[in-house]
Amino acid sequence: MIRHAVIRCAWDSDASVWFVQETDISGLVTEAPTLDALRAKLPGMVRDLVDDDVEIELDLIAYAHDRVSVEAA
Repeated sequence: MIRHAVIRCAWDSDASVWFVQETDISGLVTEAPTLDALRAKLPGMVRDLVDDDVEIELDLIAYAHDRVSVEAA
C-alpha cells in the first residue's frame, strides 16, 4: 500500500532555520538550517513515526517570505 503525506515547511528568519510547520504525520517536528538538510532528515523521521508497513510518498511545500527595501533614485 502506498500512502501520501503532505509536509508544509516554513522559514523562521529569527532562528535562521527551516521547520515543519504542518503535516498529517503525527509527531513530525523538526528543523534544519537549509531546506535540503530538512529534506534529508525527513525520511528517517517518518520511518520512525509511522507504524504501518507502507510506502509513503512525501510532498514538501515550502514557504519563505522576504522583504526588500528600495530607495527612490
